[in-house]
Amino acid sequence: MYFVFDVETVPDFEFVRSVITEPEKENEALLLQASEELAHNKSGFLPPMYHRIVSWVGLWIENNGVPKQKVSWNGEDEKEGLVTLFDALSTYKDFGLIHHNGRGFDLPLVTYRAMKHGLQMPSRMNHREIRYRYSNHNVDLLDEFSNYGASSWPKLKHLGYLINIPFKQTGEGNEVLTMYNEGKLEEIEHYCYEDVMATYIVWLHLKYTVGDISKELFDNLNERAMNKLKEIQDTDH
Repeated sequence: MYFVFDVETVPDFEFVRSVITEPEKENEALLLQASEELAHNKSGFLPPMYHRIVSWVGLWIENNGVPKQKVSWNGEDEKEGLVTLFDALSTYKDFGLIHHNGRGFDLPLVTYRAMKHGLQMPSRMNHREIRYRYSNHNVDLLDEFSNYGASSWPKLKHLGYLINIPFKQTGEGNEVLTMYNEGKLEEIEHYCYEDVMATYIVWLHLKYTVGDISKELFDNLNERAMNKLKEIQDTDH
């Protein structure tokens, strides 16, 4: 079994204020200062340690790509969200992971936040099959398409454009904080779900392209996934 997943976050302003030099600034100015001090850029997007989770969505699929079950969470209580995630990941013993930049962001984030809240992750998350960068059990699309950094890393949205699929209709990543400030947690989860379906569809195309699944199976799964993506995008939140 594989767990296709994505996590949505907002800055942990309380933590950020504890580690930068001018913590009294307003949130927007604080992010710019924190970016320079902690990430050495001016984008306003911080490294994984300085975020907190407000939603996650996962899709269980069989090894051949057949979808089994969606699980998800959104809310203010990050510890509750992590416990719910770890419970979901305990459903199967030897699961694998599929994601887009999960190695660079989502997985370190989950480790940091579990440590912050004094939680123990499922032991599988520290297994060599998950930790080893070249493992077939932990599939990061960034690594798969860039040949593990030998080429440039593709954006998920651009991968969608490449195969003529319109991703990111619900919102963009930099809009999550705005959505959160407006109390739109359900919308954030909805956005996260679209990301998961996008990741799943790109993975299906990759598996077919490299010859790991047959055309008949690919056509069937891709049609179902595209119908689900359209349903997600057409849902009015």
